Amino acid sequence: MVSPDTGCAGPVLGLAFAWGQGVNLRRLKYFVKIVDIGSLTQAAEVLFIAQPALSQQLATLEGEVRQQLLVRTKRGVTPTEAGKVLYRHAQIILRQCEQARIDMEAAGEGLSGQVSVGLAPGTAASALSLPLLRTVRARHPGILLYLNENYGTTLSELIMNGRMDLAVLYGDKAIHGLTFLPLLKEPLFLVGPASMPAPSQPVKLADLRDIELFLPRPYNVVRKLVDAAFVRAGMVPRVVAEIESAFTLTAAIADGLGATILPASMAREVVASCGAWQFPIVDPVIEAPLALCQSDHLPLSEPAQAVKDILLELVVDLARTVASTPEPELAALS
Repeated sequence: MVSPDTGCAGPVLGLAFAWGQGVNLRRLKYFVKIVDIGSLTQAAEVLFIAQPALSQQLATLEGEVRQQLLVRTKRGVTPTEAGKVLYRHAQIILRQCEQARIDMEAAGEGLSGQVSVGLAPGTAASALSLPLLRTVRARHPGILLYLNENYGTTLSELIMNGRMDLAVLYGDKAIHGLTFLPLLKEPLFLVGPASMPAPSQPVKLADLRDIELFLPRPYNVVRKLVDAAFVRAGMVPRVVAEIESAFTLTAAIADGLGATILPASMAREVVASCGAWQFPIVDPVIEAPLALCQSDHLPLSEPAQAVKDILLELVVDLARTVASTPEPELAALS
């Protein structure tokens, strides 16, 4: 239940306040702002409220939840473990309430509201940003689209915390709190500088035993796929540097310092930028699974659902332009 003068209730509310006491949304907003800033004094200034009054609001909230939420230090304030839990839920609650307000105001009119979409760099998802922006603006000018290019692990965490609606990234493993809709599979290519002799065709994994490679860190999905393929072949890749910057990787290839293994879409970009060569690895074929990620327990708003539908349309088109295999669920949409 939420205090009638201050808010709305969402499905997450019961998780945060299972004991059923009234919750004042204003205090939740104050609490989130304090944690974001890390200082009661500065938060009071931003919120235009006297610090003693803000401290009283915090004390009341701690009394309501029967937990200490913040620890005061010389540098400011930090959340306790209970405070971290409440912070995550409060962000979701406040966001849902804001979206509910927007949806009610827009009832009977065109869709409006903010929708956040994450696109993992170095993947086929990068090619979706401009078509997505163009299509959303044309069909739903009332939707404010927020695009964030970031690593898959970061995007997944944002969705789990309720701070992002959708993300397109590599991955197909089940993760608690997330659901993945398979989109397409991109084959991996060996990419090398023009100064390096091209390998014999077709490229077999065994031919890469002595090639100096630039690869991302071990937690990267593509790196995991490469490492697993090498393990199955009884080999170890000769990694001379771990690079997660597209600019640096392209420069290193152009300078003839080594080769790399990339998904088809990224390989094409690197080759176009520095005149390198690329060949698919066919023995065995290694494919990176691209998926649409969203929360498995937080419902999408109407605007977010509309953006999701557009994303799926665009991925169908994308699968035709890159050397990729669309998943059965996606192929059914074409």
